[in-house]
Amino acid sequence: MGLEYLFQPSHIERLLYGLLQTIEIAFLSVFLSAIFGTVFGVIMTSKNVLVKILCRFYLETIRIVPILVLLFVFYFGFATWFNWQLSSFWVCIFVFTLWGTAEMGDLVRASITSIDQHQRDSAYAVGLNHLQALTYVIFPQSLKRVTPGALNLFTRMIKTSSLAVLIGMVEVLKVGQQIIENSLLTVPSASLWIYGFIFILYFLICYPLSLLAAHLEKVWENA
Repeated sequence: MGLEYLFQPSHIERLLYGLLQTIEIAFLSVFLSAIFGTVFGVIMTSKNVLVKILCRFYLETIRIVPILVLLFVFYFGFATWFNWQLSSFWVCIFVFTLWGTAEMGDLVRASITSIDQHQRDSAYAVGLNHLQALTYVIFPQSLKRVTPGALNLFTRMIKTSSLAVLIGMVEVLKVGQQIIENSLLTVPSASLWIYGFIFILYFLICYPLSLLAAHLEKVWENA
């Protein structure tokens, strides 16, 4: 009964629609985080004391404050304080990008600073300026070191996107809850089948990224 209930066409259609919303939030946040995080990581390598303090303050603030609190502040807080009713979709994109940019930036910073100083000195010795040294010498080498960690971060971002349900975003988890609430009396085991199916959907998205990260790590360790 439970399996037949799960595979009703209307339920599968609604769950896949919710999954599409989840994918849109996750991958748009990942895309923006990869871009802004790379820029932020380069800025974090600055020798300027004020820049370093501001970067560290941003990074630590994002790490200390729970993502759920940030979602509530930007969604419910702005509506109360400024009468701005922001879309739950774009609030999720903004908050997850804030988080992803901070974490990606720290990964990029670590990979850049891990490159031996003589690599930079050699680049400057042949006449490259700072930007050219970053582009042609530092970035190609640091890319190998940052990619596995970045893929793991992106996997965490995809899983964390499920928090969108708490500000009313109709993503896959919210759709699953709605289906379960409408069927508890007739199908007591509905939660098992619905949540089990959602687990499989998340697994199918995240597991290939985890395998890719592990594979790249092994390949580049032996390179």
